[in-house]
Amino acid sequence: MMETGKRDLLRSLPAVDAVLRDPAGEALAGRHGRAATTASVREALEALRRGISAGERPQVSEGAVAAFASRLLSGRGLRRVVNATGVILHTNLGRSVLSERAVAAIAEAATRYSNLEYDLPSGGRGSRYDHAVPLLKELTGAEDALVVNNCAGATLLALAAVVSEPDGAGEPEVIVSRGQLIEIGGGFRIPEVLELSGARLREVGTTNRTRLSDYEAAIGENTRAILWVHPSNFETVGFTESVGVAGLALLGPTVIADVGSGALLPIGDELRAQDAIGDGADLAIFSGDKLLGGPQAGIAVGAPRWISAMRQHPLARAIRADKLCLAALEATLTSYLNGTAQEDLPTLRMLHAPVAEVEARAARLAEELRRAAPGLEVDVAASVARSGGGTLPTYEIPSFAVRLGGTEAENLAETLRSCDPPVVGRVREGRVWLDARTLLPGDEEAVAAAVRDARG
Repeated sequence: MMETGKRDLLRSLPAVDAVLRDPAGEALAGRHGRAATTASVREALEALRRGISAGERPQVSEGAVAAFASRLLSGRGLRRVVNATGVILHTNLGRSVLSERAVAAIAEAATRYSNLEYDLPSGGRGSRYDHAVPLLKELTGAEDALVVNNCAGATLLALAAVVSEPDGAGEPEVIVSRGQLIEIGGGFRIPEVLELSGARLREVGTTNRTRLSDYEAAIGENTRAILWVHPSNFETVGFTESVGVAGLALLGPTVIADVGSGALLPIGDELRAQDAIGDGADLAIFSGDKLLGGPQAGIAVGAPRWISAMRQHPLARAIRADKLCLAALEATLTSYLNGTAQEDLPTLRMLHAPVAEVEARAARLAEELRRAAPGLEVDVAASVARSGGGTLPTYEIPSFAVRLGGTEAENLAETLRSCDPPVVGRVREGRVWLDARTLLPGDEEAVAAAVRDARG
């Protein structure tokens, strides 16, 4: 027989309508809609029933069920998150934040008709591959350009296009240094991409040292290209040697440079796309949503022969960019062309904000949190922010963070993540750290409300 305590708890579970009439339930429905909230309340009640049957003793009031339903809803759907981690291009939190100019361009493209594939002068069919090309040519010095949906897609398409050229009699080969056979987030591995493209991988050198003579010795009649790859999320130090794009360009075969980060302005020791083109790369490939500060996109610039081959390859349609991506990218590139990128683009603003400005912002936030949650231990401490997103792996950016204590840090961090909007910080040294460098305008109010809710 079921124990009396379990039976009493099950009978005490409120009805769905009772939870929806509770102030917490009404607030939840106001934020997420009645249908989604009702479904979440039903799911919460079923989970509570299972837990009680298994011997758990949860709270079963209307407010407790509404709180459970809120936690269920908070983990679903794409929603705003406050990034207080200090990682500017946080891959898990969406990488680049778009500029106001880019957001306005997206809104216009989304809510109006556009000339996506329409040639206005002739009145005939146009090509989506023409958009952003003049801007990219101007900014990089390349002769032609192509935009697809992401950098991995652009790399695959470039290799496939080069390999498909009818040169050589045997199996097509692409030469890569062993030190550049990288894997980045999501399991994207250079050897596997080469295999998908139809090329045979020809490894040269060692993990830490690859010389120009290694490349020269590997070049043969079936060599279609030399691939130079940005190390992305790691750095090799110590007894090392490598060959840059300029050296590879002297060897004869087509050089594809995957420069990765998309930096167009100087930052750290990043190789910029225009530098790769200037050094003689036939194709330079980079991301739109990393240090470029724009939408997710894969951008290829370089020789018209290879850009044309990429456009005409059957794979191009499968990874083409949509109108919203193209609109945001053109707006972002316009900021560079106008010389206002560092003012317009949130990514660049966060990267270059003076540390004194970040410290003052952290101090203001700390004072607000003391008012929001009296008794909570709050102070400001020096911190280190990072670029993130597979860029500048050893580049440290001085920053300041607000530290929260006086309670168990992991529990507090979890509670902050369950707020609306969720606040994501770091747990370090038994405290929750909220880095001020990655807070956007208006985030301070959201953080204060989350801390107040967490404490109340």
